[in-house]
Amino acid sequence: MKIACLSGKGGAGKTFAAVNLAAAAGECCYVDCDVEEPNGRLFLKPEGLEAFSVSTLLPDFDASLCTGCKKCVGFCRFHALVYIKDKPMVFSELCHSCGGCALVCPAGAVREKPRPVGILEKGRHGDITVITGVLNPGEASGTPLIRRAIKEAAGLSILDCPPGSACPVMESAMDADYCLLVAEPTAFGLHNFKMVHELCRLLGKNCGVLINKQDAPYEPLESYCREAGLPVLERIPFDPRAAECIASGEIAAEKLPEYRELFTRLLEKIGGGQ
Repeated sequence: MKIACLSGKGGAGKTFAAVNLAAAAGECCYVDCDVEEPNGRLFLKPEGLEAFSVSTLLPDFDASLCTGCKKCVGFCRFHALVYIKDKPMVFSELCHSCGGCALVCPAGAVREKPRPVGILEKGRHGDITVITGVLNPGEASGTPLIRRAIKEAAGLSILDCPPGSACPVMESAMDADYCLLVAEPTAFGLHNFKMVHELCRLLGKNCGVLINKQDAPYEPLESYCREAGLPVLERIPFDPRAAECIASGEIAAEKLPEYRELFTRLLEKIGGGQ
C-alpha cells in the first residue's frame, strides 16, 4: 500500500505527518519525493547510506547524417528542439526524454545520451527503509527523479510529496492507494488545500484529512470538508513538545507516547478507508 502525504502549501506539516506515520508503522518504506528540498532525512537520520545517480536521456544529433528535414522539430510538442546552423539543437530544460525525435528521424541522425538529473539515497532507520531523492541544482523538473524513487519502494510505503499541486505533486501521488491531505487551519492554508484536493479528485484518489496546528476549529475548513465529503481523520493541536521535537530533529512518535498512539490510529483509519 502506498500512502501519499500532501499539503497545498509548505509549512502545513506534511513532512511531520509522513515521518511520524513511518515511525508508527515500523516496518515500511519512507520515500521523500520533495526532491528540491528533502527534509525527511533530517529526522530519520538514515544509516548505511547508498547513493547512485539518476539520469534521463537527452537527444544527441549527428550533423553528418542530418538531412535538415526538421521532422524532429515538428514532432516535439514541448518545443525543446530548434533547427539552427544546419543542425537541430535541444533545450535540455524543456526536453521530456520521450524519445520521439529519434523515432521520427528518417536518417537515423538522433541518438540518446544519459544526462544526470539527481541523486537517489537509500538507507535505514531501524525497520524503516529511507529513500531520498535529491535534485541537482538548476534542474527544471524533478519528475524523473520522483518516478525512480517511487519505483524503489516496496510494501507499505509513505510518500512525502512536494508542497503545492503542480506536476511533481501529481507524479508523486499518481500511483498512491490513499492520499492524506495535511491541512493548515488558516485562510491561506484552505485556499491551497482546495487546490491539492481538486488534484486528488481528478486522479480519482481516496482521501482523508489531517488538520495540523489547530488551536480552535476553523469553520471555513470544517465546512469545506463536510461539503466535499472529506473525512477528518485526526486533529493535532498546537503543542510546544511537538515543536521541540521538530526543532531538535527528533520524531514525536518515537519520543511521546500520545503521538505514537495518534499516528497508529491514523494508520488504522487509512487502512480501513482505502
